[in-house]
Amino acid sequence: MSELWTAEAMVAAMEGRPFGQLPKSVSGVSIDTRTLNPGEAFFAIKGETFDGHDFATAAVAAGAALLVVSEGRLPGLGRLTCPMIVVDDVLIALERLAEASRRRSKAKIIAVTGSAGKTTTKEALRRALSGSGTVHAAERSFNNHWGVPLTLARMPADTDFGVFEIGMNHAGEIRPLVKLVRPHVAIVTLIAAAHLGHFHSLDDIARAKAEIFEGLEPDGHALINRDDARWRILRKAAKDAGVKHIHGFGEHARATYRLVQAVLKPDHSSITARIGGSEIVARIGAPGRHMVQNALAVLGAAHLVGADVAKAAGALGTFQAEKGRGARHVLAHPDGPVTLIDESYNANPASMKAAIALLAGTQTGQDGRRIAVLGDMLELGAHSAGEHAGLAEAILEAGIDRVYLAGEAMAALRDALAQHVAVDYRPTREELQPVLVAGVGGGDAVMVKSSLRLGFAGLVDALLEKYPPQQTSTAADEG
Repeated sequence: MSELWTAEAMVAAMEGRPFGQLPKSVSGVSIDTRTLNPGEAFFAIKGETFDGHDFATAAVAAGAALLVVSEGRLPGLGRLTCPMIVVDDVLIALERLAEASRRRSKAKIIAVTGSAGKTTTKEALRRALSGSGTVHAAERSFNNHWGVPLTLARMPADTDFGVFEIGMNHAGEIRPLVKLVRPHVAIVTLIAAAHLGHFHSLDDIARAKAEIFEGLEPDGHALINRDDARWRILRKAAKDAGVKHIHGFGEHARATYRLVQAVLKPDHSSITARIGGSEIVARIGAPGRHMVQNALAVLGAAHLVGADVAKAAGALGTFQAEKGRGARHVLAHPDGPVTLIDESYNANPASMKAAIALLAGTQTGQDGRRIAVLGDMLELGAHSAGEHAGLAEAILEAGIDRVYLAGEAMAALRDALAQHVAVDYRPTREELQPVLVAGVGGGDAVMVKSSLRLGFAGLVDALLEKYPPQQTSTAADEG
């Protein structure tokens, strides 16, 4: 069993008190008994809808080496024989352990935020940096008030590169998280109308995202999308935060990390970019112009943390889009193969338009159609109807042949598309599912996208069940 933390170090870092005979060390940190591995410490965090103390027995059964519990819940855990570290507040204890992890680490740390592309950029960084050293990053989108400290607490002491995704729904949420992470490089992927219902404007979203610069290490680097309309706001915020090194990435002539040329193909992209004074040629395994932009940020960050940029560029050739974020399946329809693009994890106006452009560039079979399956974009507030209807322009410009829609807000897009393109609308995902499954034909290319709470992953699952895939791929496997 590898040692992540000694029990003695945990007690000291969390200002806890031992209860029972503690083990010498633990191999990991967990907050979920469903994924807990034997030998790990279980933190009984209290969330909005659950309390980890209620799962303490399950943690012991799963092989937890010790439990981290709150003083107030200890009397109710008296029958458990597992050793414990008792603290006043379990989440605060996790944050203290995260702080200790950051203090002991000599890793180069990269933090990523933005309205879209955070997780994809994090995963691309994981792949790109792996040729230059050991990389630690969250396995999933652990980017909130518990996910960031959990990821930091899990970072091994000998890590060479740490990559942290930091998200937000409201102003003020990034600030405390980035001060835990203390990155050497802070990336802002782009600014778009995600969570616009909680803000007055896109400018306010930019200012909230710019909180990431406040936690940069002295002499750290801000890496900002130079093609973004809010570049000046972000640059000013970085300067106001005392950041001395501000870099842009993109196609803009003044970008530090500049795209020289991009050839977009249905299953990948080929780029030439100016990185650190040299021209780099790279193949980006996942298709789409938005993936090219993410790749520029990755190569720029790799240069800034002293990684081997040539190795980083080479690694991007095998980069694969993840489930819900562009993963592709070739379905075995009786009338011919169907390409299914799974973008079901989340959606905002910018990522919707990027996915529609991706669908437009996807090859179809003979007589095949390009089909967009779209659900509501949530948290847009008073802007919702206009932002949904506004997708019509992108759909028509892309030449999409058929559109399936579900969700209350998507009625606005249905009306905007009337008389222009074939549309099937149903109020709910459940009502849309049989219509979609029956309507897909051989040779079609189908893209599924919505906000997560709409459950459009269920549509992907239904298509996979009805027409089991010939292969599962992301563009890195194709061509």
